[in-house]
Amino acid sequence: MSAKTLMRQFLSENKWAYAISILAIIISNFINVQFPHILGRFTNALEAHRLNLRDVLVYAILLFVVGVVYVQFYAIGQYRNGKLGREFEYLLRRRLFAHWEVLSTEYFRHKSIGDLLNHAMNDIRQVREALSGGLNILTNAVFLLLATLIMTFTTVSMKLTVVSMIPLLFIPLFIVWFGPQIRTSSRKVQEALSDMSDLTEESLSSIRLIKATANEDVETERFRAKVDHIVHQQLTLFRRSATFQAFIPTMSSISFAIALLYGGYLTLSHQIQLGAFVAFTLYIGQLVQPLQQIGFVINNFQRASASLTRLQVLLDERPSITDSAHPIELGYVRGEIEVNLPSFQYADGQVPALRNIRFHLMPGQTLGIVGRTGSGKTTLVNLLPRIFDPPAGTIFLDGHDIRDIRLEALRQSIAYVPQDGFLFSTSVGENISFGDANASREQIEEAARAAQVYDDIASFPDGFDTVIGERGVTLSGGQRQRTAIARAFLKSSPILILDDSLSAVDMKTEKRIIEELEKVRQHKTTLIIAHRLSAVRHADLILVLENGEIVERGTHDELIRLDGVYAKTYHMQQQGEALRA
Repeated sequence: MSAKTLMRQFLSENKWAYAISILAIIISNFINVQFPHILGRFTNALEAHRLNLRDVLVYAILLFVVGVVYVQFYAIGQYRNGKLGREFEYLLRRRLFAHWEVLSTEYFRHKSIGDLLNHAMNDIRQVREALSGGLNILTNAVFLLLATLIMTFTTVSMKLTVVSMIPLLFIPLFIVWFGPQIRTSSRKVQEALSDMSDLTEESLSSIRLIKATANEDVETERFRAKVDHIVHQQLTLFRRSATFQAFIPTMSSISFAIALLYGGYLTLSHQIQLGAFVAFTLYIGQLVQPLQQIGFVINNFQRASASLTRLQVLLDERPSITDSAHPIELGYVRGEIEVNLPSFQYADGQVPALRNIRFHLMPGQTLGIVGRTGSGKTTLVNLLPRIFDPPAGTIFLDGHDIRDIRLEALRQSIAYVPQDGFLFSTSVGENISFGDANASREQIEEAARAAQVYDDIASFPDGFDTVIGERGVTLSGGQRQRTAIARAFLKSSPILILDDSLSAVDMKTEKRIIEELEKVRQHKTTLIIAHRLSAVRHADLILVLENGEIVERGTHDELIRLDGVYAKTYHMQQQGEALRA
């Protein structure tokens, strides 16, 4: 559902709530315009010497009552509209986050986190302010203007009102001409803020590298350039907004001067009473106020329109990876995997990332995938859970083309440990149970033991309740990887993918994890990417990739006898381990 459709639906569902709040504001405006009328009558009575102390008290009480009733009705309308605006903001933020969750990985390869956060913060705030505060002010302005005109026509002078309103008629023409320029400037400001958010997120994420290389000044200068650009765009917006806002008071001042000149003439010539003239000068002030408010609201609406357009573009995005028209519902998953992939190329790639990849894993077997950085290992395992979509008829799970399997069911059958061992900013226990929210503490601890991280966690101040920092920054690289492996062990899916997930642990710990892996993963299929060949030597099949192609395949012993790339790498690593020992 698009942002505009969501707004229309929200307005439709809450039309009666909006009607009540708008009605309250309208009533408050028609009460408000009684002030000048009462003061006008008071002036006439005072001029005619018809007042005594009791009459003065009556007028004072009447003005007090009018003021109290006005405030009550206006407060009701303001509060209800503000509450509805916050509810829409909440709804839109939830809708936006849910939309991000269903978009495919390919989309996030081309979008920065800073820009997306700017959508969630600034753009939605602009729309909410227009929907709540802007609607309040617009309703108040329109009906205050209408009520004031009715009162001036009926209680003062139609001629005086029409003549005084002539300068104010130029305001709508100015709004139509100048409004789009404000909208364009507002869009550029939002884009500049997104760029700054991108740089901030990037710099804070790489703060260790920046400090280690003494590049603080470089990053500060990059940030200064972004801020300078924001200031330039904001000053352009402020200049246009100031011009917009200044034009309305200028026309209002001219209108007020005409009212004094012509109204004074009508009073001196006894065509209107002094009280009517006094009331009209107050009404002119009430005419200026809504016109200024209308200018302010249209200014805000122009900004909100730019933000709503940006949100519209985002919510119009559709996931590139979806279920087929008639998806297969998997029952029991055995874990048989067959790959017959002639070629795979990223949408923005120039050459295929994988070529001629063929292998067949029976349920319960382990596949090792090795090769140099950039050889296509991660790309290959990302195709199985459809992180990226393989061509149809190239990858099969239990005899079914994975593109025909319901996406959620496919991914539920796979436990995946990425290279960075990503962790969330919550407790260690909650990170391990991420794939199984109903897991008991005993199950969590057992998974931690299998991943050789239990002792580390037990030494933390609050044990499994210890809250780790963002992305697990308070843990070492090895602790993050082992915690992520424990999470995968706990999920206990038919298929496990370890994407170079043992690179940060020492050889002894790696050996114990592999031993536990063979125990807890009996009769379940496992795919292991590794740079250290000791992590895959137990595998039933090992693939050696180079430039996206399989150059060697076999068991560890078969590849050693082949004396090719795998054997040379293995012997080199063995010598390195011996030297370190």
